[in-house]
Amino acid sequence: MFTLVIIGLLVAFIGYTTLKNVPQTSKLTSIPVIIGGLMIAAGLLSSIFVVIDPGKVGVKTLFGKVSGDVLTSGLKVVNPLMDITEFDIKTQNYTMSQVHDEGEKQGDDAIRILSKDGLEVILDLSVLYTVIPSDAPKILSTIGNDYREKVIRPLARTRIRDNAVYYDAVSLFSNKRDEFQNRIFTTLEKDLKERGIKLEQLLIRNIVLPATVKATIESKINAEQEAQKMEFVLQKEKQEAERKRVEAQGIADYQRIINTGLSDKQLQYEMIKAYKELATSENSKVIVLGGNGKQPIILGQ
Repeated sequence: MFTLVIIGLLVAFIGYTTLKNVPQTSKLTSIPVIIGGLMIAAGLLSSIFVVIDPGKVGVKTLFGKVSGDVLTSGLKVVNPLMDITEFDIKTQNYTMSQVHDEGEKQGDDAIRILSKDGLEVILDLSVLYTVIPSDAPKILSTIGNDYREKVIRPLARTRIRDNAVYYDAVSLFSNKRDEFQNRIFTTLEKDLKERGIKLEQLLIRNIVLPATVKATIESKINAEQEAQKMEFVLQKEKQEAERKRVEAQGIADYQRIINTGLSDKQLQYEMIKAYKELATSENSKVIVLGGNGKQPIILGQ
């Protein structure tokens, strides 16, 4: 904006001076003055009206002094001598990863820490955060606009290393991972809030253990799976044995009831009923009746 004003002044001054000293063009001296004036006016207008994009706030600076007022999104009228620095207040992501093109920095940018048992563990981390709008002037005056590299990155890496010493490598990989992540979040949240930044979420995206530890964990997992499988088989066998025991007990009870509850006459009666049904059956051709030493009788041959 000031560049346009300066150019307008130069155009007006040089054009007027040059044309005035030449008799043939002395009548045209008003042309560069008008052009220069238009350029000056355009430069002043562009510096008075400022548009703050959605999801951003503006911080005003006049001769090196930061104003405490924050410009919200929209069209604003400001002092043309002021500089406006915009801050993004949307959710931002800072990732540190060992994958070449996944993090903020090219190449291996993973965090290497020492666990409680002295083993080196490699972590991929993502930090989700937002700039607190009302604290944007404080960030500009105390940190600057490059707060990501000055604050987010070093604090995150430091807090991870500080908290990793409380956990052994296997715990970080398995049952203590969420606890470790929450512990880092609590300490880092406080540090960032003091600097005008709100921590929304901290994600441990990947944990890489030494090869020997990884092999031990895999062996342990396989052993646990085999033990669970064997426990399932034993439980199934126990259930089958219980089923057979109940079945045998039922048969024994049935036989006991039959032996104790049926008399000889009742048995003979049941036998006669069975013979009668055989005699009336269409498929019966031969019926043999015997007993008490008598010869059998054959009917319906």
